[in-house]
Amino acid sequence: MSPKNPGARLAVDGGEPVRRKAFPRWPVYDEREERQLMEVLHSGEWGALKGSKTAEFQARFAAYQGARFGICVPNGTLALEVALSAVGVGPGDEVVTTPYTFVATANSAISVGAVPVFADIDLDSYNIDPAEVEKAITPRTKAIMPVHMGGRPADLDALREIAARRGVRLVEDACQAWGSEWQGRRVGAIGEIGAFSFQSSKNITAGEGGIIVTNDETLAEAAWSLHNVGRVRGGLWYYHEIVGRNLRITEWQSAVLLAQLERLDEQTERREANAAYLSECLSQIPGLRPLGHDPRVTRQSRHVTIVRYDASAFGGRPRDEFLAALVAEGIEPVAPGYVPLNRVPAIRRALAATGEADARGLGRAADGLPELPACPRAEWASGNTIWLFQYALLGDRSDMDDIAEACAKIQHAWE
Repeated sequence: MSPKNPGARLAVDGGEPVRRKAFPRWPVYDEREERQLMEVLHSGEWGALKGSKTAEFQARFAAYQGARFGICVPNGTLALEVALSAVGVGPGDEVVTTPYTFVATANSAISVGAVPVFADIDLDSYNIDPAEVEKAITPRTKAIMPVHMGGRPADLDALREIAARRGVRLVEDACQAWGSEWQGRRVGAIGEIGAFSFQSSKNITAGEGGIIVTNDETLAEAAWSLHNVGRVRGGLWYYHEIVGRNLRITEWQSAVLLAQLERLDEQTERREANAAYLSECLSQIPGLRPLGHDPRVTRQSRHVTIVRYDASAFGGRPRDEFLAALVAEGIEPVAPGYVPLNRVPAIRRALAATGEADARGLGRAADGLPELPACPRAEWASGNTIWLFQYALLGDRSDMDDIAEACAKIQHAWE
């Protein structure tokens, strides 16, 4: 793909930008959210214990994901913690997960006393590589926790087989994957239990919020008790079977989520159509390579769209310089993506504090913190990846054309 005006000066160098129009605003809302919120206000029941909105949303969202049970909590991080605790993960256990994810994935394991063990990613999907998972399992492994990166489901066939054969639990971090499907099944409850997030940037949002979904009634009851200070259904108010916490969501959040859920299908279809068109355009630009299609992924939320960047096609300019030029051209919904968690100081410091680093015989890096085993593919991705955020895909084809035009303009100027 060639730029429309090959001689145009880059905006970062003082030229005219490709785009001055704003991308679609996020979050999207209308009178449906207002109506739901007013119903909560006038009901006088603002908490989930007596209100009706949380119960309704839990049932509707669980069914949407093909699950029998849903338990709402204040955020996605807590949903992951509750899911891990419900399957019995605790102090001294190991959880095999991906290094290419938000820090909450590893934090949730640490918060329940477990140790996150990182298995490298597959660069065709940016999801955890099942072959690396197999190598990472030890006698201490209690769970595998794949992340459906950007809404693209991980290889759940392979991961379910490994979990069953090795006798470990499969917990899905589906915090970016509302409505995503693996071979026609919605993710979240394909494993034993899963977690979703409704944080501000997410494709369905109430500012914050999360939910645990499962088809296992025993796990659902465990999650319900954990999120409701250890109570049991039908038990006395001040009788507490286990140590739990008050992790109940408010009726306000559930009201907003009910309205948000009504437009999720239409938005997902729009994102998928725009992503397919944009990927076709970007594939024609030297140095940019969108992720390929996997026919087993039958629906994808497109929370982020991932494009691999080859600096050699851009005159050797690093990825971050390209992103700065792209923003100058008016394409602002972009980011560099994650720093791999095996290099993040907070995780390394936590493993040192618990003694795990010494127990594993880990050396010290230049910053004095433990040096975790390398994950070379995730580390490569950290420096050679471009993210496009989901709200950009809610526009029309002219918006996609602007993104592609800006990329082609920069590549032509730098090649």
